Amino acid sequence: MKKLIIINGPNLNLLGKREPNIYGSLTFTEFLKTLHSKYPKVQIDYFQSNIEGELINKMHEVGFNYDGIILNAAAYTHTSIGIGDAVKAIETSVVEVHISNTFSREEFRHQSFISPNAKGVILGFGLQSYELAIQSFL
Repeated sequence: MKKLIIINGPNLNLLGKREPNIYGSLTFTEFLKTLHSKYPKVQIDYFQSNIEGELINKMHEVGFNYDGIILNAAAYTHTSIGIGDAVKAIETSVVEVHISNTFSREEFRHQSFISPNAKGVILGFGLQSYELAIQSFL
């Protein structure tokens, strides 16, 4: 059984409430139930934090014994050298995911400190971006 983890960064705990025109009206908990039922032979764990260091600690914890990490570092994608370094430091492959097309948004969102060390980047497909990332590990 493949062992994957989705790690979400700041403000993604507000999915379903936050800017539904960009992020949709589904909560991540609701979406995660869909993923579990769609991929019963894949262990899909989940972690979310608004705190940069907690995201780094989680990657250190799982980055040597999971088959894949699906990382949406949200705004930290564009600001956190530490998260970028953590992706580089671990052995587990990371797919960077974004719900929105970051290139259609503010210019500061066009740079990622994660992308240079990620297995791949999926963005702009709404919550389906996570499912595409799961499929990339199967």
